[in-house]
Amino acid sequence: MPTPPAPADQAIALLRELGAADIAHPGGTLVSHLQRVQGQLALWNARPALQVAGLCHAFYGTDGFPTALLSSDSRAELAGVIGAEAEAIVYLYASCDRRATYPTLAHADGVFRNRFTGGLHTPEPHLRRDFAELSAANELDLARIDSAFREKWRAELLALFTRFRPLLSQPAWSDCRTVLATAPQD
Repeated sequence: MPTPPAPADQAIALLRELGAADIAHPGGTLVSHLQRVQGQLALWNARPALQVAGLCHAFYGTDGFPTALLSSDSRAELAGVIGAEAEAIVYLYASCDRRATYPTLAHADGVFRNRFTGGLHTPEPHLRRDFAELSAANELDLARIDSAFREKWRAELLALFTRFRPLLSQPAWSDCRTVLATAPQD
């Protein structure tokens, strides 16, 4: 009996089917960005579900990238492809109202605002860590690829990831400091 395709392979097929390879994004296309984010998480030794979530983090759009490949009402469809754990991370990431959530995400009782529903909740610690790690992988990819983005957002991102530091792995924090350093990276 043949082995079923890995969730990441199935996700790539779905991304291509939904047109992610044709959506412009810094550094090429949306699918290339998503693959770089997944690769960064792999380099940081993130567990498989978080790596797949990195590959799929833009399926429902985000607070910073409104183009959605699937409606947030299609969660079961994506979960069927990548698994429930990875999909829950994707949904958490996509649903984040960044302005309301970022200031207190690292606090144990920090409130997370869902931009789709307006609802408030306090994610479990492991989900807060997943969210912070995925956020760092995403933003650092953009900073590496686009020097204008890096120059414009360097200080704000460094301040954000400094606040997120208790949630970040050591490799992620090290990359945040390296990529967002004051000296030019080009």
